[in-house]
Amino acid sequence: MSLQIGMHWFPERAGGLDRMFYGLSRALPDAGVGFAGLVAGSARAAAETGGLVRAFAPANAPLPRRLLAMRQAFRQSLAAHAPGLIVSHFPLYTLPVLGGLGAAQLVCHFHGPWADEGAVEGDIAPRRMVKRLIEDRVFARAAQVIVLSEAFAELFARRHDFDRERIHVVPGGIDAARFAAAGTVKAARDRLGWPRDRPILAAVRRLVPRMGLETLIDAIAIIKRRVPDVLLVIGGRGALHTALAARIAAGGLERHVRLVGFVPDDDLPAFYRAADLSVVPSSALEGFGLIAAESLAAGTPCLVTPVGGLPEVVRDLSMDLVMDGTGAAPIAAAVTAALLGRLALPNSAVCRNYAARRFDWRHVAAWTAAVYRQVT
Repeated sequence: MSLQIGMHWFPERAGGLDRMFYGLSRALPDAGVGFAGLVAGSARAAAETGGLVRAFAPANAPLPRRLLAMRQAFRQSLAAHAPGLIVSHFPLYTLPVLGGLGAAQLVCHFHGPWADEGAVEGDIAPRRMVKRLIEDRVFARAAQVIVLSEAFAELFARRHDFDRERIHVVPGGIDAARFAAAGTVKAARDRLGWPRDRPILAAVRRLVPRMGLETLIDAIAIIKRRVPDVLLVIGGRGALHTALAARIAAGGLERHVRLVGFVPDDDLPAFYRAADLSVVPSSALEGFGLIAAESLAAGTPCLVTPVGGLPEVVRDLSMDLVMDGTGAAPIAAAVTAALLGRLALPNSAVCRNYAARRFDWRHVAAWTAAVYRQVT
């Protein structure tokens, strides 16, 4: 049995870390690893898992209350489940229990550089320093670390002075069959109310800095000169919504860019499938790019910037899917070439088969379990 420390319960929050935690909770038992977990959230987690995953405090509770509740819930879970392995997905909620690990082995999933992401997204210096100290303290206790890409393996080893031999690359997981069942492009567009007769780009992102959405919008102003009917549909919510809307208006791009807000998980397969291409325009600190794998699983080619682990998701499928840079000009050049048929993009069946072989939860859970077994 493993006791896993998460951040939130995915059906309540839509972050990449939460998606991974949720997916592992469902897939690891089939790989021979029992799963119990602790997250910040509501009673929904316990109701949906028969009590195996439960919330130690509401996600919006004051931080001191959450940390104290985490310590108490951890002690209770140790007594209830007698786990042979402790697994951390989020350093903040792991910090309060480090003193209670005893001789237990700790495996950490490194989903991203928490402090560095905060810096890019506007954290003040003292807050960044505290985050970095928490990361250093937790990761120093780890026996093994799982990262999402070779790019993050190198970053982690360098930032935390960690033995490279104890860092394992396991990609993000997806339910490939669910995305492959999205149907035809026409059916997906009809379901979402998208036009049938326009070339459409899809981007699913949190609306925050480092996601590159400002640059992607600027690229649309260039793309529409060659592809006049191009339409970019951006799904997601975040602090940049007002700024992005203003950028669209200032560029006179209302006909070419839509901000559609949060995309429910049930609609994600259709969202990807309805597009001719999806685009991941990240400008920094992208460890994997789960949305690229999801898009491929739905049968839609995905163009990515050459940032972090993004190229690793698509390069063995086609290097043409990796754009030449993160600026508006290289993004516009790649998208325009793709829409005009000047790139030899993989077809839907090839995309789906590739995603199923590389990223389906059956494989990802098995690789994760193999790392866990090295310390149990």
